[in-house]
Amino acid sequence: MKVIPIPDTKEVEPAKILPVVKQQGVTLKHLITTHHHHDHSGGNEKLVSLLPGLIVYGSDDRIPALTHAVKDGEEFKIGNISAKALFTVCHTSGSVSYYLQDKDDKAVFTGDTLFIGGCGKFFEGTAEQMHNSLINVLGNLPQDTKVYCGHEYTASNLRFAETIEPENKFLKEKSHWVSKNPQTVPSTIGDELKFNPFMRVNEDSVKKATEQKDPVEVMRVLREMKNNFR
Repeated sequence: MKVIPIPDTKEVEPAKILPVVKQQGVTLKHLITTHHHHDHSGGNEKLVSLLPGLIVYGSDDRIPALTHAVKDGEEFKIGNISAKALFTVCHTSGSVSYYLQDKDDKAVFTGDTLFIGGCGKFFEGTAEQMHNSLINVLGNLPQDTKVYCGHEYTASNLRFAETIEPENKFLKEKSHWVSKNPQTVPSTIGDELKFNPFMRVNEDSVKKATEQKDPVEVMRVLREMKNNFR
């Protein structure tokens, strides 16, 4: 599986992407878009104009230059890579994660739904929806699945996580590692289940920190706490 890392910027910039594609010696034929926000889809139209025939996947008609509207659970091929669209709504009503598999190598591209150590804001959804997206959908992927998220928010996410589970040894180890490694992507689903509080809403320690018992309410309160965290 070939993953081309693109610098985290305020918007998608074809002028930066295309030289990387050329350097890697690959042909760009498919563009998977997780949601319509400009920093994730803003370069779609320019890329399509430069690369006629480019297939743009997504589930939201607000996505620029969309050519293929995926359905939840839809499977398709990107070259030899098997891909599956997973609806992970909440950050936006059209958010999709893409699970990719090439032989034994597995990855999921989560956009702004799941971050390393955190999750996206509930702009167009509810705590119940984010609970379903994180716990029932992404949380049930194979634990060795690599997680490629939309932004490098890991350091601040882990600082918040430490206020929720200060005794979590996996969190302490990850925080120490992050302090020495500014580029933190990818993580894995298995690791997120060990230290990401938004993936741990069923744990007694997280319930205690939020003073809630119902996992959906834990999710709701966690997000409110993170919104106010500085």
